[in-house]
Amino acid sequence: MMVASKGALDGLFVLDLSRILAGPTCTQLLGDLGATVIKIENPLTGGDDTRGWGPNYALDAAGNRTDLSAYFMAANRNKRSVAVDIATQEGQATLRHLAARADVVIENFKPDGLVKYGLDHKTLLAAHPSLVYCSISGYGQTGPNCSQPGYDLMAQGFGGIMSITGDPDGVPTKVGVGIADVMCGMYATIGILAALRHRDATGEGQHIDLSLVDAQMAWLVNEGTNFLTSGIEPERRGNAHPNIVPYDAFECADGHFLLAVGNDAQFARFSDAIGLVGLSDDARFTTNQSRIENRAALMDLIRPAMRKIPKAALLERLHAVKVPCGPINTVGEALTSDQAKARGAVVHIPKGDVQGGDLPLLGNPLKFSRTKIRYDRAPPRFGQDTDEVLETWGPKGAARPR
Repeated sequence: MMVASKGALDGLFVLDLSRILAGPTCTQLLGDLGATVIKIENPLTGGDDTRGWGPNYALDAAGNRTDLSAYFMAANRNKRSVAVDIATQEGQATLRHLAARADVVIENFKPDGLVKYGLDHKTLLAAHPSLVYCSISGYGQTGPNCSQPGYDLMAQGFGGIMSITGDPDGVPTKVGVGIADVMCGMYATIGILAALRHRDATGEGQHIDLSLVDAQMAWLVNEGTNFLTSGIEPERRGNAHPNIVPYDAFECADGHFLLAVGNDAQFARFSDAIGLVGLSDDARFTTNQSRIENRAALMDLIRPAMRKIPKAALLERLHAVKVPCGPINTVGEALTSDQAKARGAVVHIPKGDVQGGDLPLLGNPLKFSRTKIRYDRAPPRFGQDTDEVLETWGPKGAARPR
């Protein structure tokens, strides 16, 4: 079967007025799927804030630091960087012209922050009724907190995830990456694609109002519904699971490993494999519900047994009886594993103006049989595509800041 040469979103034009992580995560995904993404950056500040979020940067051929920080590169491939001063009349005219060409506009200014420039959703949708306009903010366009700035840390704190993350006796802990931003970007991508389908069916565009906090509360998933069902606040359990036992990180003779016993049959095989033959016949541990009720007693029995067994032997035994378990890899171990290599977890995108001639980046996990993920453009240097974009799609005589 022939594979399509174009991305699934080929021909889609996206005007990206966002910065940092949530919006850029969304637009990178759209770009990976074939959309043309025009990233607007402020010439007075040197562009997206994350260009300066080191300490790790791509180096140029001479070994000097570029404006391609690792953080910036994580969310900005498959885009063209255009330097436009939104505070000037010329810049506003340029952006309105590009918005008229766009299928999608995405921005993460404070609510009503673009009104004074004539680039807000009401103005642009009135002029272009088929436009899909996505606004990302900390708390949304409405509500008592709508004027507050939004950062991932604040969203994780306000939205509840920090209260259930970390050691039970420690402090509430954020997730190790900006997961509220990333998941908000994922929701934005889904929302934009749904709005585009509606637009294609009816000709009607619309405004998407999405916030970091709204998205974060939505992915509280089982812990959120645990509270809604019982009225009881979920607890921090470290790596343990509130609804499945045993499901945790455990110590073995020479390190730690992960165990996820998902049903009663697995528990019987697990207990036999670690030398506690017949433990599953104990009425306290026969079912998952009984194991939840007797969690502490069960831990007192299985933890000492596993501490006697080396990790390799333990994993081998559990895999042999089909009990879910695994290692706790470092980031380096994960990204250099045979599995990561087989699945294309890391991609190398050619970029001639950096040391080595290419940039190693995290790959897109989607595997399409026909419309393959595209890696056509490495993360851009600040403003590198200004002339090309304005000459191709800009208004006649548009200012070209340097």
